[in-house]
Amino acid sequence: MSSFESMAKLDEFEKELAALINKHSLENDSNTPDFILAHYLRRCLESFNNTSVTREKWYGKSLRIGDGEKD
Repeated sequence: MSSFESMAKLDEFEKELAALINKHSLENDSNTPDFILAHYLRRCLESFNNTSVTREKWYGKSLRIGDGEKD
């Protein structure tokens, strides 16, 4: 997947997340607009993903979905 496709997926995720936050009125407690919360959560996910890649490089391992599953 290209970085353009990844960005488009993240943009769509953020948009849908803002709508979900709004649907459940989860922005009310912090008095923060839903789109700001969605952007914050997107950035948290991006940061976690980047941190995971850095950890893998540090340990010299490449973790992939399905690694460690038992048959």
